[in-house]
Amino acid sequence: MFGLFRIVCSTAAFILLTLSAAADGDDPALFHDDGRLTVRGHLQFGLNTVAEDNLFWDLAAITAPASGFDPDTEWLEGYVKPGLSFEHRLDTGLVVYGKFSAVSSYTWGTDAFGTGDTGASTLEEAYLAIKGDLGSGMSFDLSLGPRELTLGTGMLIANGATSGFERGALKFGPRKAWERAAIGRLASGNLRATLFFLDPNELPSTDGNNELAGFDLRYDDPAGGYLGATFVDVLNSNSPYPINLLPLFGAREGTKTLNLYAKTSPLKGAFEGWTFSGDLAIQRNSRIDLKAWAGRVTAGYTFADLPWSPNLTVSYQTFSGDDPNTTQYERFDPLYYQGSPSAWATGSKSASTFINSNVNALSLALRVQPTQRDTLTLRYAHIRANELNSPIQFGQATRVTATGAIITGVTDPHLADDVFLEYSRIINRNTFLTAGISVSFPGKGIDNVIGGNADPWTGGFINVVVNF
Repeated sequence: MFGLFRIVCSTAAFILLTLSAAADGDDPALFHDDGRLTVRGHLQFGLNTVAEDNLFWDLAAITAPASGFDPDTEWLEGYVKPGLSFEHRLDTGLVVYGKFSAVSSYTWGTDAFGTGDTGASTLEEAYLAIKGDLGSGMSFDLSLGPRELTLGTGMLIANGATSGFERGALKFGPRKAWERAAIGRLASGNLRATLFFLDPNELPSTDGNNELAGFDLRYDDPAGGYLGATFVDVLNSNSPYPINLLPLFGAREGTKTLNLYAKTSPLKGAFEGWTFSGDLAIQRNSRIDLKAWAGRVTAGYTFADLPWSPNLTVSYQTFSGDDPNTTQYERFDPLYYQGSPSAWATGSKSASTFINSNVNALSLALRVQPTQRDTLTLRYAHIRANELNSPIQFGQATRVTATGAIITGVTDPHLADDVFLEYSRIINRNTFLTAGISVSFPGKGIDNVIGGNADPWTGGFINVVVNF
């Protein structure tokens, strides 16, 4: 680990010095360009300070009293991600390109999951690719090796790597690339087809040996909308599903998911200023009799004539849970979704507790831009469980009652109400500041687990990211 750490930091220092030396140029990240070969440097680093109070509504005091978990904590986390990419144009018209990058991250103090003063250096992207035209308006793009890939709206395929825990930088989550990736794209006009094989870059301590394959077909409207479909097949997995209160390891293997997604272009006429989007996912696994589903609908409106250009978005998303009264298994597996508040997070703080399974959320987001550099976003989410006495997150709230009965999940559907205020500032073209405060008010479902009125969970953060 330390050998790779030294390599990553030395590479980052070299790239930073090179960029600084070329700061007066039009493109300081451009190392070489002779018309055929282009070489670019990449460097991203950030620092984030976080404070949390009454983490997870102090559920650990009831569900794991022997753990000694401290619900109040503060920590500092940071990362550096240097990289180098190239593009070589051949006489045949083909283009060979690739990228190499690595990540070093660390957490000082104890984070939300009780891990701290630890970090790791890992390979990020290391792929080689070729692209070119096929004639008649068609083109292809083939790549092999670790790289980032997001499909559709990020409902299933987006976050290819895991941060936090022994790797540090829990909140930042600087790792995105899949550990192994073979990606083929074929495009014609505004239509694009993608075939993929993916192996996620999981934590060594919890590696489920997952392998995925599938396709994505997407049409992009030049005016801004899109229509698409993603199919994902889990070819291999040791990852468990919580079935009958116990982990069934390897249950994910064979799970197949079809996701349909769409978004309108900004509408005109009576609906001018409005945009609508929707996702629907159907999931099956005949080996364990899994039949699950999930979906989301959103409506957004931009008040273009008002100061600060307010944008209001209303959304409802839901993910099926397992009905404990049937022999069929109905719990949705969200796979590798994009869990940021602007994407597929269920709530803000609650997203650290509940994965996108057996939950639903009605959300509102109001975004204003006082200046071109400043953005304020206020988010609210009302979060509920779809099935009572059924797992929400793996093992969530499994406990023994006073009578000796084992129960799981919650006995009331209302989980929480989350409020999150976020401020973003573009300091310059390379430097970005983000700060936020949030609070999660527990619902009756959480109160019933605790056996009383649970206190709110509060927290805040401020970070700076520099990206060349």
